[in-house]
Amino acid sequence: MKNESAIERRLLTIQEAARYLGRSGWSVRRLVWAGELPCVRGGRRVHIDVMDLEVFIAQHKVREG
Repeated sequence: MKNESAIERRLLTIQEAARYLGRSGWSVRRLVWAGELPCVRGGRRVHIDVMDLEVFIAQHKVREG
């Protein structure tokens, strides 16, 4: 078992964000490149803020009918 602190991670990797959204990693990359999904860059690393994922989901909800 991993020894993780009680603090939940706020930043996810591209692959983790993809799993969170139910999309592919390339799909999430395209959203970042298109400016539709903000990212946090640290050197060559790219992370996605969980709060931005929640905003993205809320903004793309639609009601049919």
